[in-house]
Amino acid sequence: MMKIPYLEPLALLALTGLVLAWSGISPHDRLTWWLEVAPILIGAPILIATWRVFPMTDLLYRLLCLHAIILIIGAHYTYAKVPVGFWVQDWLDLSRNHYDRLGHLAQGFIPAILAREILLRCSPLRPGKWLFAVSAAFCLAFSAFYEMIEWWVAVIGQAEAEAFLATQGDVWDTQWDMFLALVGAIVSLLLLSRAHDRALARLGVATGASKVF
Repeated sequence: MMKIPYLEPLALLALTGLVLAWSGISPHDRLTWWLEVAPILIGAPILIATWRVFPMTDLLYRLLCLHAIILIIGAHYTYAKVPVGFWVQDWLDLSRNHYDRLGHLAQGFIPAILAREILLRCSPLRPGKWLFAVSAAFCLAFSAFYEMIEWWVAVIGQAEAEAFLATQGDVWDTQWDMFLALVGAIVSLLLLSRAHDRALARLGVATGASKVF
């Protein structure tokens, strides 16, 4: 029997809502703010609507909350101007604010577990090399699609989309973004697969033998 979590998802939703409310107060660029928080405004209602019929694991809810906060902070300041990114830039003597790199690493790290969970629960795939490969490939494909969205926004918005793109003069920014998403996905699957299997078991979902490859 599936055990549906209750209090923790509500607490994570409330935390996300509070950070989102803070972020929406006088953001650096209002258009960029809407573009950056759009995935949250789309994803959160879907999670709420499907909570009873298709609840996710506690691990995934925590990761999604973390990802949302990373996006929300980037939305408030724009990714190129997040203060913590400047602190790291000064500390390590970097050439640019790397907060957007963190965002794209998370774009692979968190969706990898989302993809793994949906595949385990809705497809014949079981823990092993094919589940690993398909989950990682999903994250790379999603990252590439997101880069196309940024391209379309840039074509439509011209100079107004510069803060959303956050390229900071790097001609290889798109390639870096996709590469980091893939790296994040691989690291996530290597580190969290067994913990994810245990979280699925707590939810009452059988996954078979617990293995990464």
